Amino acid sequence: MNRRKHSRKGRTAERMQTLTSIISTTMVLILVGTVVLLALTARVLGDSVRENLTVTVVTNDGTPSSEAMALQGQLLDKPYVAGIHYVSSEEALNEQIEGMGIDPTDFLGANPFAISLELQITSQYACNDSLAWIAHELKDREIVADVMYEKDLVESLNENLQRVSIILLVIAGLLVLVSLVLINNMVRLRVHDHRFRIQTMKLVGARWAFIRRPFMQHSFWIGIVSALLADGVLLGCIRWAAAYDPTVAEYVTWPNIGIMALSVLLFGLLITNICTYLSVTNYLRKRENKLY
Repeated sequence: MNRRKHSRKGRTAERMQTLTSIISTTMVLILVGTVVLLALTARVLGDSVRENLTVTVVTNDGTPSSEAMALQGQLLDKPYVAGIHYVSSEEALNEQIEGMGIDPTDFLGANPFAISLELQITSQYACNDSLAWIAHELKDREIVADVMYEKDLVESLNENLQRVSIILLVIAGLLVLVSLVLINNMVRLRVHDHRFRIQTMKLVGARWAFIRRPFMQHSFWIGIVSALLADGVLLGCIRWAAAYDPTVAEYVTWPNIGIMALSVLLFGLLITNICTYLSVTNYLRKRENKLY
């Protein structure tokens, strides 16, 4: 009877320990997944902001619309162009009148605006070095009078995005370190409870790989279950956020969600199994008198 009670208590304690390990690992993996998703979303957001930068190509006075449209067609084939907005001289005049409330033709006697092309630059080329090269290439064309873009804005934007990336990288590094410590402590406690079992198996001649196997299998399933739970929580939060604000779906893309889910799974499996391997190996190397 006492043996049954002792065995039942042992199984209950083992289950509670497993449940605690799953909950703790899940919480750690939720934090890891959040940081990964934030980093990926920041990259998408940064690319979106970069592509909103406009390079204005002003043509010479009197340039025929046919030549300006031909230039537009040529530029659309360039790898650095994400899109082009054609602004006729009449459209530019109307925008001036609406914005300033003054018609320049009243005192100039003619429309002073030339045809212009507003280029949306792809994110890969949205830096001052690339924009300077693009501006030089465009100015070599005969019908182009000037190329304009905001250098200070581009530099400030890239500096801020780089600063955000560094901050997220530091947070991710600290989180990985904390995760290693927490999960390693949980694994060591479990292995410590089975230290005499490990020693007994070693004394009867069991190989180290055979002794490690049940612990590794247990950690493998803890990693799988914890990762699935963490991914489920994160996906639920993403769906709630997208329902609350539909613009979230524009930046939290499905490919990035897939990368996040896979990262959580791999991190969960790697950390739990590495910590288990090291902890069991540590007790395998200990002598019997040091187990107490």
